[in-house]
Amino acid sequence: MNARLVFASVLSFSCFVINKNAAQGPQSFSIDYKNNRFLKDGATFQYVSGSIHYSRIPRFYWKDRLLKMYMTGLNAIQIYVPWNFHETLEGVYNFSGDRDLEHFLDLANQTGLLVILRPGPYICAEWEMGGLPAWLLQKPNIVLRSAHTEYLQAVSNWMATLLPKIKPWLYVNGGNIISVQVENEYGSYFACDYNYLRHLRELFRFFLGEDVILFTTDGNTDREMICGTLEGLYATIDFGTDTNISAAFQRQRRFEPKGPLVNSEFYTGWLDHWGDRHAEVDSQKISRMLGDMLAMGASVNMYMFEGGTNFGYWNGADHDSRFRSVVTSYDYDAPLSEAGDPTDKLLAIREVIRRFFPVPEGPMPPSTPKFAYGFVTLKKVGNINSLLDTLCPAGPVQSQFPLTFEDMKQYYGYMLYRTKLPRTLPEATPLISPLNGIHDRAYISVNGVYKGLLQRDITLVMNLTGQQGDQLDILVENMGRVNFGSNIHDHKGLLGDLILGKDVLTDWLIYPLDIDGVIANGWPQWKQAAGAGFKSSNGPTFYTGILEPTGFAWDTFLKLRGWTKGQVWINGVNLGRYWPQRGPQQTLYVPGPLLSTSQPSNITVLELEQAASDLRVLFMDRAQLNSTADKA
Repeated sequence: MNARLVFASVLSFSCFVINKNAAQGPQSFSIDYKNNRFLKDGATFQYVSGSIHYSRIPRFYWKDRLLKMYMTGLNAIQIYVPWNFHETLEGVYNFSGDRDLEHFLDLANQTGLLVILRPGPYICAEWEMGGLPAWLLQKPNIVLRSAHTEYLQAVSNWMATLLPKIKPWLYVNGGNIISVQVENEYGSYFACDYNYLRHLRELFRFFLGEDVILFTTDGNTDREMICGTLEGLYATIDFGTDTNISAAFQRQRRFEPKGPLVNSEFYTGWLDHWGDRHAEVDSQKISRMLGDMLAMGASVNMYMFEGGTNFGYWNGADHDSRFRSVVTSYDYDAPLSEAGDPTDKLLAIREVIRRFFPVPEGPMPPSTPKFAYGFVTLKKVGNINSLLDTLCPAGPVQSQFPLTFEDMKQYYGYMLYRTKLPRTLPEATPLISPLNGIHDRAYISVNGVYKGLLQRDITLVMNLTGQQGDQLDILVENMGRVNFGSNIHDHKGLLGDLILGKDVLTDWLIYPLDIDGVIANGWPQWKQAAGAGFKSSNGPTFYTGILEPTGFAWDTFLKLRGWTKGQVWINGVNLGRYWPQRGPQQTLYVPGPLLSTSQPSNITVLELEQAASDLRVLFMDRAQLNSTADKA
């Protein structure tokens, strides 16, 4: 039988999974403080849950992933709602397609999984700006995650849209949501603003009613628990395998003396930044600690159970001593891989769960089919500064001084700043970002010739030569906004003046580039590209190619060996960033449904620095996520 048909037959197995609550009468879910437990329909209940992010998984695969979680023995899932995923532009809401939250909740319900919902408004999650929409930064002096008037108004407007959609899905209303988190790990934030938490508590109660359990989650320190908890919100804790379980739950008990023990984020893995080693967490430690917590009667959510992918520009970043961007893969060393494949870690976890709960009978759904489509040779389309009429059809905005992405209302991706050299520079002259105002990487060209780059916290000076009046182009890349800590007010673009020698550069033409929109509408065509033998260029350049149809469309992994750094689209969909020279991630996950079974699939690459000499990319049947140099 064709492997695709096998996969389809596995998915159809879910029709045998019955939501046992569907035919019952009124449902209830509550906390029994006297006996330190949850009550579900009047009976003691302990959840064993896993985190999964619908925003990081193609809709086509939601059912497959949920079924695998159910067959592992989980009785619940935990999900975030990223505000910026649904309201990218202020007042414009999108709950369709891959953003159809209610469809995801319905699939979970059909599969027999309860839901622990974390609607924010801030979620962290290594997601762009922690889920907060970047348009908030247009509001002068706004203090995010606080009782600042403009922030509270924006939050209230968003929750007035989101929470009514959620209310019918509450377990007490016949749905499958058993509890709802208010904010997220607020104790980790500098503000410690109880008025903000009170506002959220009242907002959630107004829209969701008095019967639903509202809770908080905070890290395993006194400071985090002090600033993150509030009366009327059940306090839970999170910790991983490097923690003493008894000590952690004793800390929860100091802030929540009665009620069930809950670890809301038990870490099965960890995130990767560009340049890190790929994170790994030992399966034996996870199994031992999970068993110990379940034996104590604690409810546990494993973060992550499947991580998925930071498609497009949705990766977040950290800024402690310096800015560090999260990689495209959110594999997280989780029990289900980035591509949704069961791992040995999953099988070990299932054996632990089997000691405490009945695990569904039947086979674990298999990995989705993978295929190595092989090499594809690309053709050069053109340097980015020669394609501005296509990429910015409305033309530039003129400004004496640089404007940020937020000023221009272009929140993600790339923007080009153009000016002229104010005087002749016969000798190397420093171009300086004096206030570290490059957010996050700037690719510099003079008269279309690439000269090098400036980058946040690392490279603040480079040298230029040229003639008075030469065209200076600066392409700025947003590498993802900070998602954690006090630096989430993370503006992008040129945040201040650039100085060339003794001159402050002025009189800018600023091009907001609609790269994603143009590519989604079919640009570039194969025939628009130069000949196959055309050599690669230095600096930001587009390349294109086609993957010939094979009659099937299976998952695959795209490797750009010899390429430096950039972005990839397939059939108009932004797969995310690649950076093999930095690592550890060497391949991009390509979900099979993005490929055509009967027509050529269009590949578009924006290489920012230097393309491979042979202009080839490789489609493989396996991921490579753990190399810090492109040696594989």
